[in-house]
Amino acid sequence: MTRAPNQCLRWLFLLVLLAGCAAQSTERAGEGVGERHAQTGLAIQAVYEEALPTLPANKQRHYAQRLYRLTGDDRYLPLNRAYGQRLVGWLESDIAGLASPGFVERRSEEIVAAYPRGSSRQRARQRMLAEWGEIAFARRLLFRLVQAQYHDLLYGLEGHERALAYLADIDWEPFLTDPDVQGIYAAQVANQVHFLHQLGVVDLREGVVAAFRQRYPPGSVASLDRAEFHNWLYGLTHFVIAASRYYQQEVSAEEFAWVLAALEGEEARILGAATEDILAEVALSFLLAGREDHPLVFRIRDALVEAVDLDAGIIPSTEGSTDLTRGEHRNVLAIMVLRWPGTLHPGPGLSVGGL
Repeated sequence: MTRAPNQCLRWLFLLVLLAGCAAQSTERAGEGVGERHAQTGLAIQAVYEEALPTLPANKQRHYAQRLYRLTGDDRYLPLNRAYGQRLVGWLESDIAGLASPGFVERRSEEIVAAYPRGSSRQRARQRMLAEWGEIAFARRLLFRLVQAQYHDLLYGLEGHERALAYLADIDWEPFLTDPDVQGIYAAQVANQVHFLHQLGVVDLREGVVAAFRQRYPPGSVASLDRAEFHNWLYGLTHFVIAASRYYQQEVSAEEFAWVLAALEGEEARILGAATEDILAEVALSFLLAGREDHPLVFRIRDALVEAVDLDAGIIPSTEGSTDLTRGEHRNVLAIMVLRWPGTLHPGPGLSVGGL
């Protein structure tokens, strides 16, 4: 249930807005985080810090993981440790199941059956996953294993070699380079190709990038409808985000020059048509590549400030919803863009004994 910010927080937002009017004439693109940007980020963060204990566990994990990597603040460690405990339990069950005939097939069917179907995009993804057999389970296991690696839990986990060997036996390339898969699932494709590389399973990055660029060749983007334009943007940004190990380290601006150039070329449409979630991920792509000075970052920060609902204290959905749970992804990304520190904190490193 959404809770409105208290009166002090609402006054903070009003002060930020007024300060922004005064700062407009002095802040310029290329000057880093402006005061009104940083204060808006802090104000959104204050709303979520107050509500954090009431959010579902998966939202607590998502928020605490990113705020730790942004700030290195130890107060986010308990929620990360709680996630680590759940993660180890899930992986122990998955690894034990790999030894049982029929386990993978059964779990794949269950995962597909439970896939959200609230939107046409989700229904299309569910149908797509149903066509690829055990990929549904394999991608879930891949995510859990890379999360364990990020938290220094993987190599202390009994049987992790069996799980990695299972992933190595999967023929990932047809799935990750399939144009229909990329057309509705680009962000996850970008994630998974980097996760496979980071775990040392297989390096398909060059081929997947080539397939993505063939799926969306230069000059074709202007003809994309809204849904596929957003899919293209999500794919582009996640090649960068996944390479950063999800905000744990910067990436090479040279390696991802093709991504940044593609985003630059669509600046007008991005600013005019992208949701705040996507706007934030576009800005984060530049920030992770060390390009905080790029004018598009400044313009996106302005757009995020302007999108805040003063009564709710957060950035609402495109439909106007101010539900804190549903808006957590969008708002934590906005916090990161508006408060970008220039230094990231890997992990947090956990250990099985420390959980």
